[in-house]
Amino acid sequence: MSYFALAALELVLLGLISGLAGTLIVLRRRSFFAVALSHATFPGGVVFAIAGWNLLLGQALFALVLVLMMTLLSRIPGQGRQVTSGVVLSFGFALGALLASLNPGLGVPVEALLVGSPLGVTVGDVTATAVVLVVVLAVLVLSWRRILFHTFDPVGYAAAGYRAWSVEFVVTAVVAAAVVVAMPAVGAILGVAVLIGPAATARVLVSRLEWIPPVAAVIGIAGGLVGLWISREFGVAAGGSVGLVITAMFLLALGVRACLQRTRRPSAQNFATVE
Repeated sequence: MSYFALAALELVLLGLISGLAGTLIVLRRRSFFAVALSHATFPGGVVFAIAGWNLLLGQALFALVLVLMMTLLSRIPGQGRQVTSGVVLSFGFALGALLASLNPGLGVPVEALLVGSPLGVTVGDVTATAVVLVVVLAVLVLSWRRILFHTFDPVGYAAAGYRAWSVEFVVTAVVAAAVVVAMPAVGAILGVAVLIGPAATARVLVSRLEWIPPVAAVIGIAGGLVGLWISREFGVAAGGSVGLVITAMFLLALGVRACLQRTRRPSAQNFATVE
């Protein structure tokens, strides 16, 4: 399989993941948490690069440590989720930067953790993304109703006798897995945008909750493939092209919704005048 076909397949899989994990991030307002997690896994990749092992595995293992850390810190009274995310972001990225500075010979592999490139993904990267997609889908099928219950009615969820930490752990693990597998293709900086952008766009376009995941998946796939095509045709960076296309789709959706709202208001006013 050619490098371009691998890149296209990877972006299709990430588009599907954005419909699942991205929807969770948007509905539960975990955008900053996802950003913090993507940057805080930096040390795991650096350590594994120093050892000559797989960078993705290092990030995944360190992400597991961060998930446990965030789950424990969030249970401390007076410490909100945003505060916990900020602490973990500072700790992880600072540690990664320190380790990278102590090993300047690593060069490109460490930079790839931050930037990434769809055209540089391997068969192993695509396989890992496919496995994560299947696992995330299975987990959400089993726990989707309970997650929605806690998302929109946390008081009722607690009153029903359920424990919030279990939902938080599942959501955090799903987001962490999605962020880690997105890094080889788009890096820590653009990975979050690729995951969140499609779901945010879908939420602007549709009003029914059950339509957000499939619409987000379609937008994610389309944005990834269009960005990849632009990269090949015009010789620009693939990761940046994909990120800009998805951002443009979000802005376009906002513009369309604003235009529709303006056209509906005069009609309503005219109807009221006739009455």
